[in-house]
Amino acid sequence: MVRYRLTIAYDGTDFCGWQKQEPPDPDALVEPGGERPRLILRTVQHVVEQAVREIVREPVLLQGASRADAGVHVLGQVACFTCSGDGDPDARHGGWPLDRGTERLRKALNGRLPDDVLVTLVEPVALEFDPIADCVSKGYSYTIHDAIERCLWDRRYVQQIWQPLDHEAMHDAARVLVGEHDFASFAAAGHGRQTTVRTIHACDVSRPEPNRVRLDVSGNGFLYNMVRIIAG
Repeated sequence: MVRYRLTIAYDGTDFCGWQKQEPPDPDALVEPGGERPRLILRTVQHVVEQAVREIVREPVLLQGASRADAGVHVLGQVACFTCSGDGDPDARHGGWPLDRGTERLRKALNGRLPDDVLVTLVEPVALEFDPIADCVSKGYSYTIHDAIERCLWDRRYVQQIWQPLDHEAMHDAARVLVGEHDFASFAAAGHGRQTTVRTIHACDVSRPEPNRVRLDVSGNGFLYNMVRIIAG
């Protein structure tokens, strides 16, 4: 067996988040009464997993490092799958042995993925590699357009605020969050985590260009909606 790590970028506009949300059984594909089929939500995990399965011809499961919400755009989602490799009896019929090359696998995946998803890197990793447990840091960026004239061309990627913001005051406030703290007050209700203690490695607010304020946050993990609440 061989395990591969994918680095994935995607535009989240038309996705219902990362996590696959398929019905648990075939009967669930039809709504009660059998009147019409139940919709399967379009998620990044489902789309990429289907592409991987087409290539390796095995029922692989794709595991991601982070469950981004609907509408979130991602530059570096890490995900892994395991398939037949060198020396496996099934490698003649499926799988992806290492000698076929990771760049060839990356191109094959991108050839099957829609325009709003791109695999930027494929790497072989140890079979015990876990993208969640072995993750050491995650980062989020929020861009705010603070102007009376609304944004047009990149409106999908920025938040519109109609009044000017004091980015220096915001930066000073953001620095207080750096370190290990109990972020219970920054978590949405029903987050379901056993502990609300998290470590923020960096939290910076800058103005990279006129009418643009950017918040960059990195840490060892985040609670549900934690970064959105920080940005607010």
